[in-house]
Amino acid sequence: MNAVNEEYLEDLRQRVDQYRLLAEKAIARVDDNRLFWCFHNDANSMAIIMQHISGNMRSRFTNFFTEDGEKPWRHRDSEFEPVLTTREELLESWNHAWSVLTPLLAELRPEDLARTVYIRGEAHSVLAALQRQLAHYAYHIGQLIFLAKMLGTGPWESLSIPKNQSDDYKRRQDNPPA
Repeated sequence: MNAVNEEYLEDLRQRVDQYRLLAEKAIARVDDNRLFWCFHNDANSMAIIMQHISGNMRSRFTNFFTEDGEKPWRHRDSEFEPVLTTREELLESWNHAWSVLTPLLAELRPEDLARTVYIRGEAHSVLAALQRQLAHYAYHIGQLIFLAKMLGTGPWESLSIPKNQSDDYKRRQDNPPA
């Protein structure tokens, strides 16, 4: 079972890194003004989504094993208000949040997955808590990518397999260069 858990942890680390890279590529394709643009009052700008991911990540993973994942110092509702107003502030908050998560993931061991952590007073296995957060971040990073496609400058360059190029991609996978 430890081999499966180790494989899971390695895959999780890779997926988290992949989602971060996708988000950062999307963010880079949008100019400063559009980063803060909002479709309507009940929608979220890219900046708001970044604030929320950052606040959530810091709260969930600071003192992960010893404190509830919903910290008393977190003010979730303010994450949906334009608190950070420049790209530099957003990226500083974003990078700080990742500096909390990344070392924790690097240190996790297979036996940690069965440990119990709490989120809003509810017990979760570490495995369940990690899956919950991975899904949450993937959801919001998908929103960032969608907004970047609409708001980015210049023609969109796919962050994965470009539209109408699946067959070419498969051929390259089946016949790698020698």
